[in-house]
Amino acid sequence: MVNRYLKFRNLFSKMHMRRREDLIFPIEKQIKSWRRASRRMSWGINRTEFDMVETPPPLTERDREEGFIGAALFYGFGDDGVGNSDPVLSGRLTWEYALKNWWRETWQCEYIDFNKSDYIRLRPGAPPRKKGFYYAKLQLGEKFQSFTVSQVRKNFDIDTGCGPEGLQFLIITHTHLQKMMNGRKFPFMALADYDVAPYGFGDFFDSVQIFCSEEVLGLGIGNVDFNYPLFGIPTIRLMSE
Repeated sequence: MVNRYLKFRNLFSKMHMRRREDLIFPIEKQIKSWRRASRRMSWGINRTEFDMVETPPPLTERDREEGFIGAALFYGFGDDGVGNSDPVLSGRLTWEYALKNWWRETWQCEYIDFNKSDYIRLRPGAPPRKKGFYYAKLQLGEKFQSFTVSQVRKNFDIDTGCGPEGLQFLIITHTHLQKMMNGRKFPFMALADYDVAPYGFGDFFDSVQIFCSEEVLGLGIGNVDFNYPLFGIPTIRLMSE
């Protein structure tokens, strides 16, 4: 009886993961979304960069077992001074795109200031993000919905939390998830690789949260040591093309 139960549970889990994989758009459609965003915002991502984007390798069975449902395309803007992109600038430009193109109301917590390094940063120890286009495999948060950001961070090894990736995924390439969030069919997101100091005095005890509720697209914060039941904690596995 126990073996039959385990077999049924494993089958259900696999079916659930397959349905979740359907949430990830084909790379061609993601590239099209990036072209549209670059054109609307005059970001100047050139044609050569788009032409050089290759199709990522498919997920392995181990990837699926670990909760990953597909790969998404991201872009690193700016320069951090040592040859990588600037993850805070990447987040700011993406949020500006949302402010310009969101068809309903937006809300932003007063303590998130993308223009001040004293208020927001990539968490210490987070892997750098490359300049230009890059891929990452995604686990969209449900796996860690009952955890705190601090707890999840302690288990990072080859994986890490979302920084600008969470914003770019929800705002540029996979906007359909906004409606799913709004309908409570998909959890809100805590972006575990962003640190926020709400008072700007080096008090980095919050992380960024993004949500869509009552047709308001919101950017807020949450204490890294608190669990927020409506928020999942997505993780990424950075890939080289």
